[in-house]
Parts: sequence; C-alpha cells; structure tokens
Amino acid sequence: QDYPVASGGGSVQAGGSLRLSCAALGPDIMGWFRRPPGKEYEFVAGITYDGRTTAYADSVKGRFTISRDNVKNMVYLQMDNLEQEDTAVYYCNLNPPRAIWGQGTQVTVSS
Repeated sequence: QDYPVASGGGSVQAGGSLRLSCAALGPDIMGWFRRPPGKEYEFVAGITYDGRTTAYADSVKGRFTISRDNVKNMVYLQMDNLEQEDTAVYYCNLNPPRAIWGQGTQVTVSS
C-alpha cells in the first residue's frame, strides 16, 4: 500500500508562492488537505483523474490551483498570494481521504 509523500513546502512571506507536489495514488480523484496548528484536517482542493473537474475550499479560491500530470503520476498544488492563515502541514490523499495519511509538508507563511 502506497502512502503519498508531499513535498515543496517551506517558509515564505505573505504574498509569496509555493508549489507542492506528490505522487498520485492511481486513476482516482486526488485531493490536497491541510492541518493547521492545533486543528483538524481540512480540505483544500480536489481534482478528478482526467483533470477536467476541480474543487476548492472557499478560503483558497482564486489563490490556489490544483493540477495533475498523469504521465508522471503527479499531483500539484500551486499556491499564490499566500496568507498567514495558510500556515499548516499539507498532505495529499485520495478524495475522500483514506484514514491513513502519508507524509505532509510544512508551509509557514509569515507577515
């Protein structure tokens, strides 16, 4: 059983950008999720296998873009105009997510 490993996080100032990556779990709907400090997992964005349908949390609409490359079997999250409230550990998973989470990547946004 594969557990996705997210990468690409880091520390940026508000207004900055980051691009997260992870290996897709197969021909299925994939999603990005995050866990802010002291809070539960929350949905960020999702994408169908063909990439034609995407969905976003209201808090990231217009700033984040989810995409996938099925040839490389990768899923991406382009995050622009980052805000302090985006600080969290970010994970990718199936959508709806499996109960077991893989390795996340820390995103820290400072003012």
